[in-house]
Amino acid sequence: MEAALTVKRRATAGFSLIELLIGVAIIGVMAAMAIPMTSTAMKSYRLTAAIGAATGAIQSSRYQAIMNGYPYQLTLTPSTLSYTVLCEPPGSATYVNLVPPVSNVPIARLGDVTINQTVTFTFLANGTISGSPGMTFTLSNGIVTEQIQVSGVGNVSVTP
Repeated sequence: MEAALTVKRRATAGFSLIELLIGVAIIGVMAAMAIPMTSTAMKSYRLTAAIGAATGAIQSSRYQAIMNGYPYQLTLTPSTLSYTVLCEPPGSATYVNLVPPVSNVPIARLGDVTINQTVTFTFLANGTISGSPGMTFTLSNGIVTEQIQVSGVGNVSVTP
């Protein structure tokens, strides 16, 4: 009787090799499906973050111009995926760095997102944009392209 119990215990103690292989195969198939979906989701999140950084910089520069009462200039640079903010305080004939400087602030990692062109916004003290109103540029992650439009009064809209 004791020998029969040991055989029973040994038979129910673990998984067979076939069961383990089937389990590993199922996990492999699920991982193969999940990796591309995760990659696409990460690209989407990075594009959303870059749009948030760019629109935030635009709105912040406009608010600074209104609050301080003198022009601010924001430049988005595609080669570095960054922005620079300059101001023209009273008595200054040109745009100068802020204190502390806001220069080459990244909006995304290189390779994650692209900007289609260099864009410069000049916000006057009343919050309007100097020059051509309705400036538009695009951000893309290689899958999705989003268009960002800034109206003459500084309203920012994002459209796919």
